[in-house]
Amino acid sequence: MNTHSAILVTGGAGFIGSAVVRRLIRESGAFVTVVDSLTYAGNLESLAEVDQHPRFRFEQVDICDAGELGRVFALSQPDAVIHLAAESHVDRSIDDAGVFVRTNVMGTYTLLVEARRYWQQLPHDGRSRFRFLHVSTDEVFGSLGESEYAREDTPYEPNSPYSATKAGSDHLVRAWHHTYGLPTITTNCCNNYGPHQFPEKLIPLVILCALEGRPIPVYGTGKNVRDWMHVDDTAEALQTVLREAEPGHSYCIGGYDEHSNLSVVREVCGILNHLLPDPSGPYERLITFVQDRPGHDMRYAVDGSRIEREIGWAPRRSFAEGLRSTVVWYLENREWWQRVLSGAYRGERLGLASFETETDAR
Repeated sequence: MNTHSAILVTGGAGFIGSAVVRRLIRESGAFVTVVDSLTYAGNLESLAEVDQHPRFRFEQVDICDAGELGRVFALSQPDAVIHLAAESHVDRSIDDAGVFVRTNVMGTYTLLVEARRYWQQLPHDGRSRFRFLHVSTDEVFGSLGESEYAREDTPYEPNSPYSATKAGSDHLVRAWHHTYGLPTITTNCCNNYGPHQFPEKLIPLVILCALEGRPIPVYGTGKNVRDWMHVDDTAEALQTVLREAEPGHSYCIGGYDEHSNLSVVREVCGILNHLLPDPSGPYERLITFVQDRPGHDMRYAVDGSRIEREIGWAPRRSFAEGLRSTVVWYLENREWWQRVLSGAYRGERLGLASFETETDAR
C-alpha cells in the first residue's frame, strides 16, 4: 500500500476532477495541486469548498505546455499524478475532433514526458512510491451487445473521435510503463453523474430544460443503454486504486446500474414532478425525439469484478438514490448552473456538424 503526501491532479476543476480533489483534501491528508486550463467545462466554483485550504494549490496550466508542466512538477514535488484533464463530450468531438486530438493525445503525451523526466530524478524510495493514474472511459471498448461486458482485456474498438483519442491516450500510458518503466495505472470508468456536472451532459441538461419549460431532447429512439455511477463513488474508486493498485494494472470501474437514455429522462421527470410540480402538466410532455447522434453506440457496460476482487472496492450508491440527490442539488444550486450558462453554452444541440463544416472551420 502506498501513501502519497503530495498529489498532482490534472483537470481538477472539471466534473470528476473536482470531486476527486474535494475528497482528497477532505480525507487523504495530502497536499493537492490542481492543473487545469479552465476551458468551458472547468469551473473554479466546483473547488470553492477547498480553495482556501492550506493543502490546496491551483495552477492554470495547459497540459500541452511542457515548460509550465515542468515548473509545476518542480514546485509541487508530487508523489502521484491523477490525470483527468481531457476533452470529454462526444458531440463536441464530432464538431471539432482536432481539439480532442490536441488535448487527449498530445496533452497526455506531454504530461507523460514531463512526469517521466521528474520521476527519473527522484531518489530510489521516491521512484518506487510514485504513481501515475490515468483516468479513461468505457467508451474505448465500443458498442456492446445486450449481454456483453467489457473487461480489462477486451479489445479496443472506439467509434467516436472522443473515444478514439481516449484510446490513443490509454495506449501511450501503457507504452510509457512497458518501455520506460513509469509506474502507471489506468482506469476505464462508466458514465458519471452528480453535482457540478456541466449542463451539456444528459442528466443536468434534462433538469435544466425541464425547469425552463424547453423541449427535452432524446436522441433517436432513446434506447441506447449506459451504465451509471455517482461521481462520489468514482472519486472513492480512484483514491482506492491510487493507494492499492500495482503499476501496470488497469481496472474497469462500473456502477452496475444500466438504464436506457429514455428511462433516465423519464426518471428525472418523475422526480421533478414530485419535488417541483409544473402547473402546465407533467414534465414528460417536454420529451422530444430528435435526430440521432452520428455513429451513436448502442450500449456500454463494464465488468467491475477485478477491482472488487483485487482491491475490495464496489460502488455504494444506487442509481435511484443518487439521481434523486442530484436533482435536489440542481434545484438548490440554481446560481451555480445559471452562472455556467452565462458563458458560451446555451443548451443547444451539438454534434451535427458535417465534414464540410469541420473542414471549413479550419
